[in-house]
Amino acid sequence: MTDGTIPTAALGDGGPQVGVQGLGCMGMSFAYGPSDAKESRATLERALELGVTLYDTADAYGAGENEKFLSPFFKAHRDEVVIATKFALAIPADDPTRRVIRNDPPYIRQAVEASLKRLDVDAIDLYYMHRRDVNVPIEESVGAMADLVREGKVKHLGLSEVTAAELRAAQAVHPIAAVQSEWSLFSRDIEAQVVPAARELGVTLVPYSPLGRGFLTGSFTNADKDLTADDFRRQQPRFTGDNATANAALLDPIRTVAEAHGVSLGQIALAWVQQQTTVHDLPVIPIPGTRKPSRVEENTAATRIELTKEELALLDPIAAQVAGNRYADMRFASAGRE
Repeated sequence: MTDGTIPTAALGDGGPQVGVQGLGCMGMSFAYGPSDAKESRATLERALELGVTLYDTADAYGAGENEKFLSPFFKAHRDEVVIATKFALAIPADDPTRRVIRNDPPYIRQAVEASLKRLDVDAIDLYYMHRRDVNVPIEESVGAMADLVREGKVKHLGLSEVTAAELRAAQAVHPIAAVQSEWSLFSRDIEAQVVPAARELGVTLVPYSPLGRGFLTGSFTNADKDLTADDFRRQQPRFTGDNATANAALLDPIRTVAEAHGVSLGQIALAWVQQQTTVHDLPVIPIPGTRKPSRVEENTAATRIELTKEELALLDPIAAQVAGNRYADMRFASAGRE
C-alpha cells in the first residue's frame, strides 16, 4: 500500500486481491437521474489512482449501456482492474420497461456472450447471478456458470441477494468468490444467516448501497421532494412520505460520531461497513457508487477511520428502527426468502 491508497483483500478463497473498497458504476448510466459522462470517466480514473480495483456493473444497468460506457476504461487498464458484471434481469421484447428474472442455462449463456461483447473483453473477472429465480434449481444455474469458467469466459463466480441455504447449495457445485447484498447501517438483515454462511464457506461479502442509496449521507431527506422524476429511489418505501421523515431522524447518532471525527456522515456510514470485516471475521468489500472524483476521495478516506466500541454501540440500534422495507417487493431480496 502506498500513501493515500487503500489496502487490499482477496475475493474468496484463491480469488484476486482487490482494493478493500470497490466502485459501484450503475449511476453513471442509470437509475440516479442525469449524469455527466466526462465527470464519470474522471471518477473511474481517480478511483484507480486511490487503489480501487473492483468495478461493479450489470447488463441490466441501462439495458447494457453501463457496460458499454465502462468498456474503454477497462480496456485502457485491463491488467489493473477486476471487472464484475451480472446477469438475470432480462428485458422482455414486448415491454422494455420491465425486468424478468431468468436463471435458466440457455439464458445465462446468451447473457454472458452479450456482456463480453459490450465490455469488449475476453473474460469477465467476476460474474454474478443478479437475482434468484426460485423456479430454477440453483445447482442448475451455478452448473451453467461453472461451464463458463471452464471455457475461460468467466474467471470467478458471484451471487447477489441469495439466502444462506442458496449459497451453500451453490458452493457445493462450484466455489463462490463473492456474495453481493445490501448491507449498511439501515440494512442489516443479512447478518442473521448470510454473513455466517459466507464466513464458514470462505466467501467475500460485497455490500451494495453501503450509503443507503445516499440517504445516509444526508444528501436528501425525501425522494419525492428532493430527487428528479427519473430517480428510482422515488419508488423505494424508505425514502418517501412518513417513512422518510422517520428515517431522517435516525441520522442523528451518525451525525454525532461524524462530528467527533471531523468527517462526513457518509464517511462514518462507510467506516461502519468497512469495520464489519473485523466484527464478523470475513472479507468485506463495499461498492459505494458515485459519479464524482471528490466523492471517491471522500469514500476511500473512510477506510482509514476506526470506530470505537462506544461508537459502534451508539450506531447499533439504528437498523432496527428503520421504517419501510428495502424494496417494495421483498421476494427478490434474500431476507424475503430466509
